[in-house]
Amino acid sequence: MSKNQKLKASPFAQTFFHGTKVELEVGGLIEVGHNSNFEEGKKAKYIFLTATLDAAIWGAELSLGKGPERIYVVEPTGPIEDDPDLTDNRFPGNPTKSYRSVHPFKVVGEVTGWKGHSAEQIQEMKQGIAKLKEEGIGSLNN
Repeated sequence: MSKNQKLKASPFAQTFFHGTKVELEVGGLIEVGHNSNFEEGKKAKYIFLTATLDAAIWGAELSLGKGPERIYVVEPTGPIEDDPDLTDNRFPGNPTKSYRSVHPFKVVGEVTGWKGHSAEQIQEMKQGIAKLKEEGIGSLNN
């Protein structure tokens, strides 16, 4: 490279994931107003994504429904904000890199071949969530 040439910086593209048991089409949109993944009989006021595969796996494993667990690669179409259930209101910072939005997410791909948590880990997580509900500690996303 000569002294007069400059390196062009390429923008860093963050990858985001969405875990669910709903079958989605690549190119389709995930939007608010559909059934919540986590609260039976409720329509979703927000949709969620994460920058970590592990958090997306938890989302798929803990979501309602009978279908197979799925992880999608998504792109937000508008602003996103920290998910208050998993950030400073409950945990310092945003360790799971979990976010919410009222703007659609475009499905750009599906992650296959991922390994889920053990049955014991899933059961422990579900028991922990049930205990919080018993104590009257619900989602901050309502």
